[in-house]
Amino acid sequence: RCSWRSLGGGVVQAGESLTLSCVAPRSGFNTMGWYRQAPGKQRELVADIRPDGSTMYAESVKGRFAISRENAKNTVYLTMNSLKPEDTAVYYCNAIRFGVNYWGKGTLVTVSS
Repeated sequence: RCSWRSLGGGVVQAGESLTLSCVAPRSGFNTMGWYRQAPGKQRELVADIRPDGSTMYAESVKGRFAISRENAKNTVYLTMNSLKPEDTAVYYCNAIRFGVNYWGKGTLVTVSS
């Protein structure tokens, strides 16, 4: 069974930064991204990145978050700056390969005010 490794979650104060990383169990993914799910809310797309490096961000995180990837390491990163309490959620990495969605284990990010 393939396994994913998501690292970097934790508890931070508002205004601080945190970087999440997710290592996929194999190579060859097309779009890779991060989603999040806050308590009582639906899972939402935070950011994604294509193999050519083009990116897309949710409006709520534009200018604060940055997504990147290292294809040679099958890894996608999410650098989160100026964190706000409303960024508190479980963050999930996601990758698409041949039209199939793959999900990593969630990692909890808690931002205290």
